[in-house]
Amino acid sequence: MPRGGSKRAFDEEAALDVALELFWRQGYEGTSIADLTAAMDIRPPSLYAAFGNKQQLFEKVLDRYAQARSPLSREALAQPTARQVALRLLTGLVEAYTTPGKPRGCLTVQAGLASGEDGRAIVEVLKAARDDYRRAVQDRFEKAVADGDLPADTDCKTLARFLMATAEGLAVNAASDAPREELMAAAVLAAQVVPTG
Repeated sequence: MPRGGSKRAFDEEAALDVALELFWRQGYEGTSIADLTAAMDIRPPSLYAAFGNKQQLFEKVLDRYAQARSPLSREALAQPTARQVALRLLTGLVEAYTTPGKPRGCLTVQAGLASGEDGRAIVEVLKAARDDYRRAVQDRFEKAVADGDLPADTDCKTLARFLMATAEGLAVNAASDAPREELMAAAVLAAQVVPTG
């Protein structure tokens, strides 16, 4: 059968999953094109043709990662009270950070922790992704104030920042092999900081 230009010789979805795991384990700067092509079992021209350069590939990976986490985010933000939002979000993230067979921790935290000047663009992409998440939590807390679920004087911005800083700290601890049960207990404790109306 003749090879046409419209059909690729590899599964792009599976290749993205391989790249995601590699970036997650090694970080953005710690992952080379040679690492990616070896793990994805493709040649560099095929990688560039399918995904663009390394940064473009990483951004596709980040989108895929966000889509995989979005059901948890939606479920957490839909909880009836702000404290339940915090509890579901933090405990759900601990479950995700410690899933057997997957890298521990969080791609958006780990991929850009150590970065030189060449990786600054990715650090900014990751920061923007985390900021979007924090703003969504802040918006939900502001709704809780309007609904009378949180006290009227609640500083929703600081509360959301605390919650996301806790989530990121849990991710770093998970990546360092902290026991899941200890991380879960810490998540439950942190959620209790969220006041009730």
